[in-house]
This record gives sequence, C-alpha cells and structure tokens, in this order.
Amino acid sequence: MSSVVTSPQIDRADICGVRVHRVSRSQALDRIETFLKEKGPHLVVTADSSGVVIAREDEQFRAIVRQADLVTPDSIGILWAARRSGCPMPERVSGVDLVVDLCGLAARSGYRVFFLGSAPGVAEEAARRLSSRFPGLIVAGCQDGYFKADEEPAVVERIRRAAPDILFVAMGIPKQEKWIARYQPVLQVPVAMGIGGSLDVHSGKVARAPRWAQKMCLEWAYRLLKNPRKIGKAMTLPRFALMVLRKKR
Repeated sequence: MSSVVTSPQIDRADICGVRVHRVSRSQALDRIETFLKEKGPHLVVTADSSGVVIAREDEQFRAIVRQADLVTPDSIGILWAARRSGCPMPERVSGVDLVVDLCGLAARSGYRVFFLGSAPGVAEEAARRLSSRFPGLIVAGCQDGYFKADEEPAVVERIRRAAPDILFVAMGIPKQEKWIARYQPVLQVPVAMGIGGSLDVHSGKVARAPRWAQKMCLEWAYRLLKNPRKIGKAMTLPRFALMVLRKKR
C-alpha cells in the first residue's frame, strides 16, 4: 500500500494582515519538495514589504496570498515586522535564492522547470546559465512575458503541453500571482512561484547586490541606485513601516 505524502504544519506570523510562514531557506526547500511529491497544484509566494502594502489595498491579491501553500519572508522589512510582533523569522527567503535551490533540486531529482516572464531572450539566457550551473537540469520551456492578450491562450497551452513540475513566473507583484491563480486550474503544475525580477538576475542582465550589501540588508538600496525607476516600489517602504508601527502588538 503506497504512503501518502503530507505537508507538515508550519507556524506563521501575521504581517499587517498577510500571514507569512516562519521558515528558513532550507525549510522552504523541504516544504516545496513535499509539494512536488504530493503532485496537485501548489502556489508559492515570496512576500516582501511592497507585497504586503499591495495586499492591503488589493482584495484579490490578498485572497490569493491567503490561500497560498507557502509564503516566504522575502525582505528585511518582513523580518523586522515579524520581530516586532513577537514571531521572529529564521532568515530571509528570497525568490532569487529559491530559484537557485529549486533548480539544484530539479537537476538532482529529474524535475522539469519552465521559465515564464521578463523581456524577450532573458528567460532563455537565465535557463542557459542555470543549466550550466546545474548539469542535468531539464528545461521544459521558456517564454517571455511580452505576449499580447490574444496570445495568452496559446502560451497557457504551451506550458500545459510542456508539463513542467516547477513553473517560475517573472511578471512582478501582483500580476504574476494573479496569473498563476487564473491558470493553475488548467495547468495543474505541482509548484508555481512568482519570482519578480529573478530572471533578470540569473540571466546576467541585472547584477545582484554585493555580498556585503546582502548581509547588511541593503540589497533594496543597491537595486534602487542601479535602477532609479524602482523608486515607486521603494516608496512603499515608508508606508509599510507606518502600517507596522500602527499595529498593536
């Protein structure tokens, strides 16, 4: 008689109405590996401060995050808010790092991955570099995010036929999570995860912050200096801080 794989319960912290799992990077990977063994569709959300602000104002996005199978703490702001609430997180678990961890897992275990999003050519280059880093990685397909609305059904069908085990969607918050929620019933991908600008980093198009900046939790400032157009996202940080400070412990 075959055994059924079940996901163990993980504590969560309430960050201004968004429930974030208190996981380390290795625990998140273990959790996702369980999802892969369970089959059936799962959604992984990497929650940063801007995502919490958006969820506060966007009811649809808030509901999607609430129903997600795993929500990881993807910013220093989330870690700070969790400490204030008395539910500290082990560490930051970012989408950029999870892409690396999951591609390594996929290469070892034979899982198929699909890269969706970013500008033309970026997904392919990210796939090439990750395949070089993890020999044996099975790339089921790549698709940029610059398709028109009338082309969307064909993109969905292409992903469905490719039958990936892991779908990385790089469309930015909250578009990527809404896209996954809309099409997961059709795609039935075991693990789908929104990864924001991760493909830009893994393709080499955008350099990641130096290690010292990452350790000092200044990666957001480095990204802003490199790309001032991200000022809109950076401006959500004061709003997030006020939301946390106004919340009673």
